[in-house]
Amino acid sequence: MLRVRGTTYHFRRIVPPTLRAALNRREIWISLKTGYQNEVRKRASLLHARTTELFMQVHSALVEPDALSRLEGLRIALRDLQSVNMPSSAQETGSVPVSAPMPKPQRQSKQAKTPKAQPLMLSGALKRFVLDNPHASADTKKATQRAVEPFLQAFGDAPVSIIGGEKAGAFRDLLFSLPASLGKRKSSLTLEEEALRAREEGLPILSGKSAKNHMMRLSALWNQPHQREQVIRNPWTGWNFDNGQKTIRRSWTTKELALLASASWHSTSVPEETFRLVTLIAAYSGMRLGEICALRKEDLQNIDGIPCFMVRPHSDDGWSPKTEAGIRIIPIHSKLIEAGLPALKNVADKPYLIPGLETSKQGVRGAAMGRAFSLLKTRIGLPAEIIFHSFRHTVSTQLRNAKADIREIWIDRLLGHEATHKSQGTTTYLTGISTANLKQTIEAISYPERAFKKGTF
Repeated sequence: MLRVRGTTYHFRRIVPPTLRAALNRREIWISLKTGYQNEVRKRASLLHARTTELFMQVHSALVEPDALSRLEGLRIALRDLQSVNMPSSAQETGSVPVSAPMPKPQRQSKQAKTPKAQPLMLSGALKRFVLDNPHASADTKKATQRAVEPFLQAFGDAPVSIIGGEKAGAFRDLLFSLPASLGKRKSSLTLEEEALRAREEGLPILSGKSAKNHMMRLSALWNQPHQREQVIRNPWTGWNFDNGQKTIRRSWTTKELALLASASWHSTSVPEETFRLVTLIAAYSGMRLGEICALRKEDLQNIDGIPCFMVRPHSDDGWSPKTEAGIRIIPIHSKLIEAGLPALKNVADKPYLIPGLETSKQGVRGAAMGRAFSLLKTRIGLPAEIIFHSFRHTVSTQLRNAKADIREIWIDRLLGHEATHKSQGTTTYLTGISTANLKQTIEAISYPERAFKKGTF
């Protein structure tokens, strides 16, 4: 059995009850003098073999006439076994019997010490497996860093080999005590102080979904050292995230859209014109926030004579839609054309279609837009069920309730959803949906006149 004290593993083995009086002890406890998994396994395996041999020799000695003298020698062998410093390369063969006294090392001239390998720290694992990984997307890097940072803030950096279920459970409990607004505004408070503030002021806390997302990102990060046998197990899996406070997201009401349209804009990181443009595109297309912010000028094209958005991967910055089904063509709604959206293609300052947005250090374009929207929503008193993603709910609901002759499969294609039916016929038909049918579907989206501010871009 292995135990961890600090960053060092210890070997522990219980002495059989029949041998405890002879060896004058109940257990054998030996420091392995390392925290590395591969080295620990080698040394523990060697110690297990030696202690097994020792137990067999004690059994044999108890039935011999000169048992007392034999037992004294075996006790000395046990003390030698516990005091030895075991470098794996010198003792993997197990050639030194436990009953023989350990030979004293001969004096040798001092040599330069081999530098001791450093344990893999959590911050190092984040950098090595995610931040420096050229195949990891910008969203993955951002989300994983956001999951690791609160753990580091609360518990400090530590070798991944000693972060186990106890720490993972403590982090889960901490997440469920933090306010839902955490990370949406600058704060000088520690996480413990944020949790205290949420408790004292009765603030809404992080949802089970948010806590689960943090833990899933950590679990995905742990898969890498786990496959390399740098950790024994993944402590971030198998947790329950039902805290009884599940929020059901829903569509916008006309009153809520009017409230959003009439709200004053206070953000200094995102221009108001950009905010109005992004929300209008979301309302008349059902596109995700990340998809809108990533649009390039070349993603506005005429297809079969119809102006369309093209949601597709960008090889230069590694951005790609959420799923394969997310790669799609979306005809531009007539309301967006009236607002002057196609003219944005002629703005020559940057390659992106949406002006006024910056790319974060993690390579995510539009992160400031998401934060600004959340702050505005909270300031004007919109309910927790309404988020930016609610525009997709609204579009989906409108289209599925439309009186026009619109097929379900056209709606799925526009929104980038996997088709409800996965037959070969459905898959083939999806690739053959005409742009005219998609245009007919998108034009079924409508809102009251007062839902959005008038103007052009």
